[in-house]
Amino acid sequence: MISAGQELVIANWVQKSSTVDPVLPDSEVVDSPTTLDFDIAGTINQAGGYLSQYSELVQAKRISGAEIVQRVALESSVNPRFLLALIELRSGWLRGAPAGAAREKYPIGFHVGGWEGLYKELVISATHLNAGYYGWREGSLTQLQFIDGRSAPTDPELNAGSIATQYLLAKLYPQDQWQVAVYGAQGITGIYQQLFGDPWSRAARLGPLFPDGLSQPELELPFHPGERWSLTGGPHPSWKTGSPRGALDLAPVSGEMQCAMSRWWVLASAGGLIARSERNVVAIDLDGDGHEQTGWVIIYLHVADKDRIAAGVTVKTDDPLGHASCEGGASTGTHVHIARKYNGEWIAADGPLPFVLSGWQAFAGQKVYLGGMTKGNQQVVASPVGPRTSIIIR
Repeated sequence: MISAGQELVIANWVQKSSTVDPVLPDSEVVDSPTTLDFDIAGTINQAGGYLSQYSELVQAKRISGAEIVQRVALESSVNPRFLLALIELRSGWLRGAPAGAAREKYPIGFHVGGWEGLYKELVISATHLNAGYYGWREGSLTQLQFIDGRSAPTDPELNAGSIATQYLLAKLYPQDQWQVAVYGAQGITGIYQQLFGDPWSRAARLGPLFPDGLSQPELELPFHPGERWSLTGGPHPSWKTGSPRGALDLAPVSGEMQCAMSRWWVLASAGGLIARSERNVVAIDLDGDGHEQTGWVIIYLHVADKDRIAAGVTVKTDDPLGHASCEGGASTGTHVHIARKYNGEWIAADGPLPFVLSGWQAFAGQKVYLGGMTKGNQQVVASPVGPRTSIIIR
Protein backbone atom coordinates (compact mmCIF):
# COMPACT_ATOMS: atom_id res chain seq x y z
CA MET A 1 0.00 0.00 0.00
CA ILE A 2 1.09 3.57 -0.63
CA SER A 3 1.64 5.27 2.70
CA ALA A 4 0.09 8.61 3.63
CA GLY A 5 2.43 11.50 2.91
CA GLN A 6 4.49 9.61 0.34
CA GLU A 7 5.48 11.84 -2.61
CA LEU A 8 4.62 10.48 -6.05
CA VAL A 9 6.19 11.47 -9.37
CA ILE A 10 3.84 10.73 -12.28
CA ALA A 11 5.28 10.81 -15.79
CA ASN A 12 3.32 12.89 -18.30
CA TRP A 13 3.00 10.74 -21.40
CA VAL A 14 0.13 12.71 -22.90
CA GLN A 15 0.88 13.57 -26.51
CA LYS A 16 0.93 17.33 -26.98
CA SER A 17 -1.42 18.68 -29.63
CA SER A 18 -3.08 21.87 -30.80
CA THR A 19 -5.94 21.39 -28.31
CA VAL A 20 -4.16 22.91 -25.32
CA ASP A 21 -5.71 26.39 -25.19
CA PRO A 22 -8.85 26.99 -23.13
CA VAL A 23 -11.99 27.80 -25.10
CA LEU A 24 -14.86 28.64 -22.73
CA PRO A 25 -15.51 28.45 -18.98
CA ASP A 26 -17.82 25.72 -17.69
CA SER A 27 -20.43 28.31 -16.70
CA GLU A 28 -20.69 29.50 -20.32
CA VAL A 29 -21.45 25.99 -21.59
CA VAL A 30 -24.00 24.78 -19.03
CA ASP A 31 -27.18 26.74 -18.29
CA SER A 32 -25.61 28.33 -15.23
CA PRO A 33 -26.37 31.39 -13.06
CA THR A 34 -24.60 33.58 -15.66
CA THR A 35 -27.70 33.30 -17.87
CA LEU A 36 -30.15 34.81 -15.36
CA ASP A 37 -29.89 38.29 -16.89
CA PHE A 38 -29.72 37.05 -20.49
CA ASP A 39 -32.65 37.97 -22.74
CA ILE A 40 -32.77 35.39 -25.54
CA ALA A 41 -35.60 36.98 -27.54
CA GLY A 42 -34.21 40.49 -27.07
CA THR A 43 -30.76 39.43 -28.25
CA ILE A 44 -32.17 37.73 -31.34
CA ASN A 45 -34.43 40.66 -32.23
CA GLN A 46 -31.65 43.20 -31.73
CA ALA A 47 -29.31 41.18 -33.96
CA GLY A 48 -31.99 41.37 -36.66
CA GLY A 49 -31.00 38.30 -38.65
CA TYR A 50 -33.06 35.53 -40.18
CA LEU A 51 -33.43 33.85 -36.76
CA SER A 52 -35.65 36.73 -35.61
CA GLN A 53 -38.17 35.78 -38.32
CA TYR A 54 -37.79 32.01 -38.04
CA SER A 55 -40.46 29.66 -36.73
CA GLU A 56 -40.96 25.94 -36.88
CA LEU A 57 -43.49 23.25 -36.03
CA VAL A 58 -42.25 21.37 -32.97
CA GLN A 59 -44.53 18.59 -31.75
CA ALA A 60 -47.50 20.08 -33.62
CA LYS A 61 -46.97 23.58 -32.20
CA ARG A 62 -45.38 26.47 -34.12
CA ILE A 63 -42.70 28.17 -32.06
CA SER A 64 -40.25 30.97 -32.79
CA GLY A 65 -36.48 30.80 -33.08
CA ALA A 66 -36.16 32.34 -29.61
CA GLU A 67 -38.54 29.76 -28.15
CA ILE A 68 -36.54 26.95 -29.79
CA VAL A 69 -33.29 28.19 -28.23
CA GLN A 70 -34.99 28.65 -24.85
CA ARG A 71 -36.50 25.16 -24.92
CA VAL A 72 -33.28 23.35 -25.86
CA ALA A 73 -31.27 25.38 -23.32
CA LEU A 74 -33.69 24.65 -20.49
CA GLU A 75 -34.34 20.98 -21.21
CA SER A 76 -30.72 20.01 -21.96
CA SER A 77 -29.30 22.54 -19.45
CA VAL A 78 -27.04 24.11 -22.07
CA ASN A 79 -26.14 27.81 -22.06
CA PRO A 80 -28.34 29.76 -24.53
CA ARG A 81 -25.44 32.09 -25.33
CA PHE A 82 -23.52 29.08 -26.58
CA LEU A 83 -26.44 27.95 -28.75
CA LEU A 84 -26.74 31.40 -30.34
CA ALA A 85 -23.00 31.59 -31.01
CA LEU A 86 -23.15 28.13 -32.61
CA ILE A 87 -26.08 29.18 -34.83
CA GLU A 88 -24.13 32.25 -35.96
CA LEU A 89 -20.99 30.20 -36.60
CA ARG A 90 -22.74 27.54 -38.63
CA SER A 91 -25.48 29.43 -40.47
CA GLY A 92 -25.07 33.18 -39.97
CA TRP A 93 -28.76 33.32 -39.00
CA LEU A 94 -28.32 35.46 -35.89
CA ARG A 95 -26.82 38.59 -37.49
CA GLY A 96 -27.58 37.95 -41.16
CA ALA A 97 -30.09 36.56 -43.61
CA PRO A 98 -28.10 34.37 -46.03
CA ALA A 99 -29.58 33.63 -49.44
CA GLY A 100 -31.52 30.38 -49.33
CA ALA A 101 -31.95 30.43 -45.54
CA ALA A 102 -35.65 29.65 -45.85
CA ARG A 103 -34.84 26.45 -47.71
CA GLU A 104 -32.08 25.30 -45.36
CA LYS A 105 -33.13 22.11 -43.56
CA TYR A 106 -29.90 21.63 -41.63
CA PRO A 107 -28.71 25.02 -40.29
CA ILE A 108 -26.10 23.47 -38.00
CA GLY A 109 -24.99 20.89 -40.56
CA PHE A 110 -25.42 17.46 -39.03
CA HIS A 111 -27.58 16.24 -41.94
CA VAL A 112 -29.17 13.40 -39.98
CA GLY A 113 -32.13 11.92 -41.85
CA GLY A 114 -35.42 12.62 -40.12
CA TRP A 115 -33.81 15.30 -37.93
CA GLU A 116 -34.48 18.38 -40.00
CA GLY A 117 -34.98 21.93 -38.76
CA LEU A 118 -33.32 24.13 -36.18
CA TYR A 119 -34.92 22.50 -33.13
CA LYS A 120 -33.71 18.98 -33.85
CA GLU A 121 -30.29 20.20 -35.01
CA LEU A 122 -29.88 22.06 -31.71
CA VAL A 123 -30.96 18.95 -29.79
CA ILE A 124 -28.18 17.03 -31.57
CA SER A 125 -25.75 19.86 -30.79
CA ALA A 126 -26.70 19.87 -27.11
CA THR A 127 -26.33 16.09 -26.98
CA HIS A 128 -22.78 16.21 -28.37
CA LEU A 129 -21.88 19.18 -26.18
CA ASN A 130 -23.05 17.34 -23.07
CA ALA A 131 -21.25 14.17 -24.17
CA GLY A 132 -18.01 16.13 -24.29
CA TYR A 133 -18.66 17.98 -21.04
CA TYR A 134 -19.68 15.02 -18.89
CA GLY A 135 -17.32 12.62 -20.66
CA TRP A 136 -14.50 14.86 -19.48
CA ARG A 137 -16.04 15.10 -16.01
CA GLU A 138 -16.05 11.31 -15.56
CA GLY A 139 -12.66 10.80 -17.24
CA SER A 140 -13.91 8.62 -20.09
CA LEU A 141 -13.26 11.12 -22.91
CA THR A 142 -9.60 11.17 -23.92
CA GLN A 143 -9.78 11.61 -27.73
CA LEU A 144 -11.41 14.04 -30.15
CA GLN A 145 -12.79 12.27 -33.20
CA PHE A 146 -13.02 14.58 -36.20
CA ILE A 147 -15.57 14.33 -38.97
CA ASP A 148 -12.82 13.27 -41.41
CA GLY A 149 -11.94 10.20 -39.30
CA ARG A 150 -8.77 11.61 -37.75
CA SER A 151 -8.32 12.00 -34.00
CA ALA A 152 -6.34 13.99 -31.44
CA PRO A 153 -5.91 13.60 -27.68
CA THR A 154 -7.76 15.89 -25.31
CA ASP A 155 -5.61 17.92 -22.97
CA PRO A 156 -6.16 16.82 -19.34
CA GLU A 157 -5.41 20.32 -18.05
CA LEU A 158 -8.36 21.91 -19.85
CA ASN A 159 -11.74 22.45 -18.22
CA ALA A 160 -14.95 20.62 -19.07
CA GLY A 161 -16.44 23.56 -21.00
CA SER A 162 -13.40 23.81 -23.27
CA ILE A 163 -13.33 20.08 -23.98
CA ALA A 164 -17.08 20.09 -24.64
CA THR A 165 -16.73 22.86 -27.24
CA GLN A 166 -13.80 21.12 -28.90
CA TYR A 167 -15.69 17.83 -28.95
CA LEU A 168 -18.82 19.30 -30.54
CA LEU A 169 -16.96 21.16 -33.26
CA ALA A 170 -14.90 18.06 -34.06
CA LYS A 171 -18.23 16.50 -35.09
CA LEU A 172 -18.71 19.31 -37.61
CA TYR A 173 -15.23 20.06 -39.01
CA PRO A 174 -12.29 18.09 -40.44
CA GLN A 175 -9.14 18.45 -38.40
CA ASP A 176 -7.47 20.95 -40.76
CA GLN A 177 -10.45 23.34 -40.43
CA TRP A 178 -11.26 22.65 -36.80
CA GLN A 179 -8.53 24.86 -35.31
CA VAL A 180 -9.91 27.97 -37.02
CA ALA A 181 -13.51 27.00 -36.17
CA VAL A 182 -12.60 26.80 -32.48
CA TYR A 183 -9.97 29.52 -32.00
CA GLY A 184 -10.19 31.81 -35.05
CA ALA A 185 -11.48 35.38 -35.03
CA GLN A 186 -14.60 34.14 -36.82
CA GLY A 187 -14.62 30.85 -34.92
CA ILE A 188 -16.70 30.05 -31.87
CA THR A 189 -14.46 31.95 -29.43
CA GLY A 190 -14.30 35.05 -31.64
CA ILE A 191 -18.05 35.09 -32.26
CA TYR A 192 -18.74 34.51 -28.57
CA GLN A 193 -16.58 37.51 -27.63
CA GLN A 194 -18.19 39.73 -30.30
CA LEU A 195 -21.72 38.86 -29.24
CA PHE A 196 -21.49 38.58 -25.47
CA GLY A 197 -18.25 40.13 -24.25
CA ASP A 198 -15.57 38.37 -22.24
CA PRO A 199 -16.90 35.00 -20.96
CA TRP A 200 -13.97 34.53 -18.58
CA SER A 201 -14.77 37.79 -16.76
CA ARG A 202 -18.37 36.65 -16.35
CA ALA A 203 -17.18 33.31 -14.99
CA ALA A 204 -14.80 35.02 -12.57
CA ARG A 205 -17.61 37.14 -11.16
CA LEU A 206 -19.71 34.01 -10.64
CA GLY A 207 -16.98 31.94 -9.04
CA PRO A 208 -16.89 28.13 -9.06
CA LEU A 209 -20.04 26.24 -10.00
CA PHE A 210 -19.47 23.93 -7.03
CA PRO A 211 -18.58 25.66 -3.74
CA ASP A 212 -16.35 23.95 -1.23
CA GLY A 213 -18.20 21.60 1.09
CA LEU A 214 -21.21 21.19 -1.19
CA SER A 215 -23.45 18.26 -0.28
CA GLN A 216 -26.84 17.05 -1.44
CA PRO A 217 -29.73 18.26 0.73
CA GLU A 218 -31.90 15.65 2.38
CA LEU A 219 -34.24 14.10 -0.17
CA GLU A 220 -37.04 11.57 0.22
CA LEU A 221 -38.15 8.84 -2.13
CA PRO A 222 -40.96 10.36 -4.25
CA PHE A 223 -43.81 8.24 -2.90
CA HIS A 224 -45.73 7.57 0.32
CA PRO A 225 -44.14 5.57 3.16
CA GLY A 226 -45.22 1.93 3.05
CA GLU A 227 -45.94 1.85 -0.69
CA ARG A 228 -44.12 -0.74 -2.79
CA TRP A 229 -42.27 0.70 -5.77
CA SER A 230 -39.77 -0.97 -8.05
CA LEU A 231 -36.40 0.43 -9.04
CA THR A 232 -36.80 -0.24 -12.77
CA GLY A 233 -33.78 1.79 -13.87
CA GLY A 234 -30.45 2.30 -12.13
CA PRO A 235 -28.21 5.28 -12.98
CA HIS A 236 -28.77 6.33 -16.60
CA PRO A 237 -28.66 9.62 -18.57
CA SER A 238 -30.25 12.52 -16.74
CA TRP A 239 -31.61 13.95 -19.98
CA LYS A 240 -30.93 12.22 -23.30
CA THR A 241 -27.69 10.55 -24.33
CA GLY A 242 -24.68 12.69 -23.48
CA SER A 243 -25.81 13.76 -20.03
CA PRO A 244 -24.25 11.89 -17.08
CA ARG A 245 -25.71 8.77 -15.49
CA GLY A 246 -27.65 10.85 -13.01
CA ALA A 247 -31.24 9.57 -13.19
CA LEU A 248 -33.19 6.78 -11.50
CA ASP A 249 -36.47 5.20 -12.64
CA LEU A 250 -39.11 4.18 -10.09
CA ALA A 251 -42.37 2.41 -10.90
CA PRO A 252 -45.37 1.80 -8.61
CA VAL A 253 -46.13 -1.87 -7.88
CA SER A 254 -49.86 -1.32 -8.16
CA GLY A 255 -51.14 -4.05 -10.50
CA GLU A 256 -52.27 -1.44 -13.03
CA MET A 257 -52.16 -1.84 -16.80
CA GLN A 258 -48.81 -1.28 -18.49
CA CYS A 259 -48.43 2.41 -19.38
CA ALA A 260 -51.65 3.38 -17.61
CA MET A 261 -51.56 6.59 -15.62
CA SER A 262 -51.03 5.33 -12.08
CA ARG A 263 -53.51 6.20 -9.36
CA TRP A 264 -50.51 6.51 -7.04
CA TRP A 265 -48.97 9.92 -6.56
CA VAL A 266 -45.45 11.13 -7.28
CA LEU A 267 -44.45 13.25 -4.27
CA ALA A 268 -42.02 16.13 -3.78
CA SER A 269 -38.68 14.79 -2.54
CA ALA A 270 -38.00 18.14 -0.86
CA GLY A 271 -39.61 21.52 -0.40
CA GLY A 272 -39.21 24.29 -2.94
CA LEU A 273 -40.83 26.18 -5.78
CA ILE A 274 -42.19 24.52 -8.93
CA ALA A 275 -40.01 26.26 -11.51
CA ARG A 276 -41.38 24.29 -14.49
CA SER A 277 -44.37 22.07 -15.17
CA GLU A 278 -44.83 21.29 -18.84
CA ARG A 279 -44.51 18.46 -21.34
CA ASN A 280 -44.68 15.91 -18.49
CA VAL A 281 -41.70 17.45 -16.67
CA VAL A 282 -41.84 18.90 -13.17
CA ALA A 283 -38.84 20.82 -11.84
CA ILE A 284 -38.59 21.71 -8.14
CA ASP A 285 -36.21 24.57 -7.40
CA LEU A 286 -35.02 23.91 -3.86
CA ASP A 287 -33.68 27.41 -3.21
CA GLY A 288 -37.05 28.89 -4.11
CA ASP A 289 -35.86 31.66 -6.45
CA GLY A 290 -37.73 30.14 -9.39
CA HIS A 291 -34.61 29.70 -11.54
CA GLU A 292 -33.37 26.28 -12.65
CA GLN A 293 -29.94 27.79 -13.27
CA THR A 294 -29.21 28.29 -9.56
CA GLY A 295 -28.78 25.86 -6.69
CA TRP A 296 -30.29 22.40 -6.41
CA VAL A 297 -33.11 21.43 -8.77
CA ILE A 298 -34.93 18.08 -8.87
CA ILE A 299 -36.33 17.01 -12.25
CA TYR A 300 -39.22 14.55 -12.59
CA LEU A 301 -40.15 13.15 -16.02
CA HIS A 302 -43.21 11.10 -17.15
CA VAL A 303 -45.56 12.96 -14.82
CA ALA A 304 -49.02 12.61 -16.39
CA ASP A 305 -50.85 15.67 -17.72
CA LYS A 306 -53.89 14.96 -15.54
CA ASP A 307 -53.55 16.40 -12.01
CA ARG A 308 -49.97 17.61 -12.66
CA ILE A 309 -49.00 20.46 -10.32
CA ALA A 310 -48.77 23.95 -11.85
CA ALA A 311 -45.63 26.06 -12.16
CA GLY A 312 -45.20 28.75 -9.51
CA VAL A 313 -46.59 26.67 -6.63
CA THR A 314 -44.54 26.37 -3.44
CA VAL A 315 -44.40 22.80 -2.16
CA LYS A 316 -43.29 21.01 0.98
CA THR A 317 -41.72 17.57 1.20
CA ASP A 318 -44.31 14.89 0.30
CA ASP A 319 -46.71 17.28 -1.42
CA PRO A 320 -48.25 15.59 -4.51
CA LEU A 321 -46.81 16.54 -7.91
CA GLY A 322 -48.87 14.29 -10.19
CA HIS A 323 -49.09 10.67 -11.30
CA ALA A 324 -46.47 8.34 -12.77
CA SER A 325 -47.16 7.46 -16.41
CA CYS A 326 -45.59 6.78 -19.79
CA GLU A 327 -46.30 10.32 -20.98
CA GLY A 328 -43.40 12.44 -22.18
CA GLY A 329 -40.50 10.81 -24.00
CA ALA A 330 -39.89 7.15 -24.70
CA SER A 331 -41.24 4.74 -22.09
CA THR A 332 -42.30 1.09 -22.08
CA GLY A 333 -44.01 1.18 -18.70
CA THR A 334 -45.49 3.51 -16.11
CA HIS A 335 -42.75 5.09 -13.99
CA VAL A 336 -41.18 8.35 -12.88
CA HIS A 337 -37.67 9.39 -13.93
CA ILE A 338 -35.90 11.54 -11.30
CA ALA A 339 -32.62 13.45 -11.69
CA ARG A 340 -30.72 16.36 -10.10
CA LYS A 341 -28.98 19.56 -11.23
CA TYR A 342 -26.80 22.00 -9.34
CA ASN A 343 -26.14 25.48 -10.77
CA GLY A 344 -27.27 24.12 -14.13
CA GLU A 345 -24.96 21.11 -14.20
CA TRP A 346 -26.42 17.59 -14.25
CA ILE A 347 -25.14 15.55 -11.30
CA ALA A 348 -24.10 11.91 -11.67
CA ALA A 349 -25.95 9.53 -9.35
CA ASP A 350 -22.84 7.55 -8.40
CA GLY A 351 -20.14 10.17 -7.92
CA PRO A 352 -18.75 12.77 -5.53
CA LEU A 353 -22.33 13.93 -4.80
CA PRO A 354 -24.15 10.58 -4.59
CA PHE A 355 -27.90 10.40 -5.16
CA VAL A 356 -29.47 9.59 -1.77
CA LEU A 357 -33.24 9.23 -1.29
CA SER A 358 -34.63 8.42 2.17
CA GLY A 359 -31.21 7.07 3.11
CA TRP A 360 -30.97 4.83 0.02
CA GLN A 361 -27.79 5.60 -1.93
CA ALA A 362 -27.57 4.88 -5.67
CA PHE A 363 -24.76 2.89 -7.23
CA ALA A 364 -24.07 2.46 -10.93
CA GLY A 365 -23.77 -0.83 -12.80
CA GLN A 366 -21.42 -1.71 -15.63
CA LYS A 367 -24.04 -0.53 -18.13
CA VAL A 368 -26.69 2.19 -18.09
CA TYR A 369 -29.90 1.34 -16.23
CA LEU A 370 -28.10 -1.31 -14.18
CA GLY A 371 -26.90 -0.85 -10.60
CA GLY A 372 -29.17 -0.25 -7.65
CA MET A 373 -29.46 1.36 -4.23
CA THR A 374 -28.17 0.47 -0.78
CA LYS A 375 -29.18 1.42 2.75
CA GLY A 376 -27.09 -0.07 5.52
CA ASN A 377 -27.01 -3.82 4.81
CA GLN A 378 -30.05 -3.63 2.51
CA GLN A 379 -29.76 -3.58 -1.26
CA VAL A 380 -32.17 -3.35 -4.18
CA VAL A 381 -31.05 -4.13 -7.72
CA ALA A 382 -32.55 -2.31 -10.68
CA SER A 383 -34.61 -4.39 -13.10
CA PRO A 384 -37.14 -3.38 -15.78
CA VAL A 385 -39.36 -6.37 -14.98
CA GLY A 386 -39.77 -5.62 -11.27
CA PRO A 387 -38.64 -8.77 -9.42
CA ARG A 388 -38.70 -8.91 -5.63
CA THR A 389 -35.03 -7.85 -5.50
CA SER A 390 -35.92 -4.49 -7.11
CA ILE A 391 -38.70 -3.56 -4.62
CA ILE A 392 -37.97 -0.50 -2.51
CA ILE A 393 -40.17 0.66 0.38
CA ARG A 394 -39.77 4.01 2.07
